[in-house]
Amino acid sequence: MSEIQIIALSIVGFAVGFTLAYFAGNKMAKSKIEEAEERKKLLIEDAAKEAATLKKEKLLEVKEEWHKNRQEFEAETQDRRNKIKSSEHQLSQREESIENKLELITRKEKFIQQAEGTFQQREEEFKTKEQSLVQRTKQIDQAFEEQTARLERITGMTRDDAKKYLMENMVNEAKSEAAQMVKDVRDEAKIHAHKEAQKLIVQAIQRTASDHCVETTVSVVNLASEEMKGRIIGREGRNIRAFEAATGIDLIIDDTPEAVVISGFDPFRREVARVALERLMSDGRIHPARIEEVVEKAKKELEEEIIRVGESALLELNIHNMHPELIRHIGKMKYRSSYGQNLLHHSIEVGFLCGVMAVELGLDVNMAKRAGLLHDIGKCVDRNIEGPHALLGYDLAKKYREHPVICNAIGAHHEDMEMETAIAVIVQASDSISGARPGARRESVENYVKRLEKLEELANAFEGVTKTFAIQAGREVRVIVEPDRVDDLRADQIAHDLASQIENSMEYPGQIKVVVIRERRSMSLAK
Repeated sequence: MSEIQIIALSIVGFAVGFTLAYFAGNKMAKSKIEEAEERKKLLIEDAAKEAATLKKEKLLEVKEEWHKNRQEFEAETQDRRNKIKSSEHQLSQREESIENKLELITRKEKFIQQAEGTFQQREEEFKTKEQSLVQRTKQIDQAFEEQTARLERITGMTRDDAKKYLMENMVNEAKSEAAQMVKDVRDEAKIHAHKEAQKLIVQAIQRTASDHCVETTVSVVNLASEEMKGRIIGREGRNIRAFEAATGIDLIIDDTPEAVVISGFDPFRREVARVALERLMSDGRIHPARIEEVVEKAKKELEEEIIRVGESALLELNIHNMHPELIRHIGKMKYRSSYGQNLLHHSIEVGFLCGVMAVELGLDVNMAKRAGLLHDIGKCVDRNIEGPHALLGYDLAKKYREHPVICNAIGAHHEDMEMETAIAVIVQASDSISGARPGARRESVENYVKRLEKLEELANAFEGVTKTFAIQAGREVRVIVEPDRVDDLRADQIAHDLASQIENSMEYPGQIKVVVIRERRSMSLAK
């Protein structure tokens, strides 16, 4: 084939290929256009659905918001209506009160108008009565002057003399009547008070049993043999000197068979010495170093024993919740004495008596027992502190936060301060009962003589007293008065005043009876 034919054939082939390709591309483009149209329709349908749902949601939100606003508006409107109703009700009440006040004012005005009229009438009546009274007063004054002049002429006394005479008579008569009334009231009060006090005291004493012995100043330690005395004394007396120096007491070794006497005024030291001496004798080793060691151990054990004794006293009286330091002071009472009476036994006895009296009087029993047990706690305070033991005990109880009623009872049981409660009174009474019973206490001869002299001195200071006798160991004072200078009523007054002075100026156990004797003897001789 020639080149022209080949070119022609290639041109024809190209044209045929191009035609086929054109038709194939056109067909594919149509199919794509159709697919795009279908997608377009689907998108449009989806968009319409979404728009419809959004429209419904928005409509629902708008409706909810509208309902919410409507409810709030209705609530606010109802609240305003309620406020308007309450204000209207208040206004109506105010109107009613104003109307009532107006009506009351009108009534008062009418009453005042009527009262003014009656006042004027009464004022005129008073003026007329006043004039008549003035005239009558003048007439009475004239009659009085005439009568006084007649009386002066008849009696021969001036007006001033008559006044003086009448006043003296009236004063004397008033004094005698007052003394008689005081005597009657005092006698009646004594009858009732004495009966009630006897009843309470007898019941308290009957229900309390105590020992009738007093403390001594010596203790006796029994020995196994007479040889032990030499070992206690030691070579050249070194053991007994070391023992007395360590304990602060005196050892008396005499001819008494198989016994050694421990002498000392401090019961605590005396007990330490007794325990230490018994241990030394049982151990057999007696020399100065051993003595000091045993004495120290005995002191520590007795300190622990003091706390146990205090706790036992609380259990005996059924008392709880007390400060440990107060419990230790209560235990120390075991080794203290008052006029020979053991202080712990006395305090427990006072606690029991206070409890019995508190039951009878309807008071707090536990508080009364607590005050009775602690009333002498001031006697266990350090002896270097000055002041009455009642006030020292008051400060100690207040320091450890005892109840104010208990503190007052402690401080007032010897009248160093004012009594504020009935418990303070029964503590004082119980203390007197415990100290006054037979065999409870003792006092030195010197103090006893001074007390008797003081009693006679107080009685002799009264006017009209001739003789005074203190009898029954100072428990009774008999006063003899002059019958011409002292009458019966004055004798009663002297007895009362003397008893008051004894209470205020003296300290004594129990009570003192004051007896005033007025005796008149008339004598004549038959010849």
